[in-house]
Amino acid sequence: MVMRKKESIRSVDIKPEQKTADAFTGFHPAVNLLYFTAMIGFAMFFTHPVCLGISLLLSLSYTFYLSGRKALRFTLRYMLPVLIIAALINPAFNHRGATILAYFPNGNPLTLESILYGIAASVMLVTVISWFSCFNIIMTSNKIVFLFGKAVPSLSLVFSMALRFVPRFTAQIKVISNAQKCVGRDVSSGNLLAKAKHGIRILSIMVTWALENAIETADSMKCRGYGLPGRTAFSIFRFCKRDCYAISYIIVCSAIVLAGAALGVYNYAYFPIVSGAWSGGIVLVFAAYFMLGAFPLIVNIKEDLIWKDIIQRQIT
Repeated sequence: MVMRKKESIRSVDIKPEQKTADAFTGFHPAVNLLYFTAMIGFAMFFTHPVCLGISLLLSLSYTFYLSGRKALRFTLRYMLPVLIIAALINPAFNHRGATILAYFPNGNPLTLESILYGIAASVMLVTVISWFSCFNIIMTSNKIVFLFGKAVPSLSLVFSMALRFVPRFTAQIKVISNAQKCVGRDVSSGNLLAKAKHGIRILSIMVTWALENAIETADSMKCRGYGLPGRTAFSIFRFCKRDCYAISYIIVCSAIVLAGAALGVYNYAYFPIVSGAWSGGIVLVFAAYFMLGAFPLIVNIKEDLIWKDIIQRQIT
């Protein structure tokens, strides 16, 4: 009886201590913005296969860490088809390259270079989408308003509203669709013409709701004096020593990556023949690129290990 009571007390001691789902979210918004600016920018401009592979691997890993099975379903349902379709479309329209593999019925050549370039372009597209999905989760509207509220208040408000619009739009359209379904006006009822009318009605209701919501938000912010000179605002974000170390880490890794770009390390040509730098001296540059992209995962793994150690100490 005594042992059970002690066990229950220990379990209660652990429950109130809730850790953040993502440790990287707890950093200062400037750290989050600097990191995503660097990774999205590098993913968009570096076409070297090693860079593409590193960025794709880390972006998908961080997406899975943030969203779990939901991210896996989204990747398999949407991202993988996009990658395959984009990789197949390019050789059908791009016939550049010196290595001819076959000929299409219309006489245009199918080249190895066009296939490889199509794969690289599709990987880049999926990588950028993955990084933006992580950005949308980490960079909340509060962080956007905090960073840009004083400098460009109108733009920051519009941008934060745009970030909130997609998830709220998805949730609201489900509510409207369910309400219309109760009165027999859902897109799944009736013939083709009736379905089109019901879809237009749902879309009209949705647009009306979005416009009214935007007007109410703008009026609310205006009544609160948003954007007026001298206006102060409460903020929970504080720049501490940990954020200073994080920014230094990101800047150092980014500087090494940019130095490699200036030296031509990431130069890689797909036409007319595949050619690029593969010397052993570029390992340091690719390692810096990997360490930069893996920063949130490193922080989260370290945080998870700390919490496991704390729980183990409380249990024992």
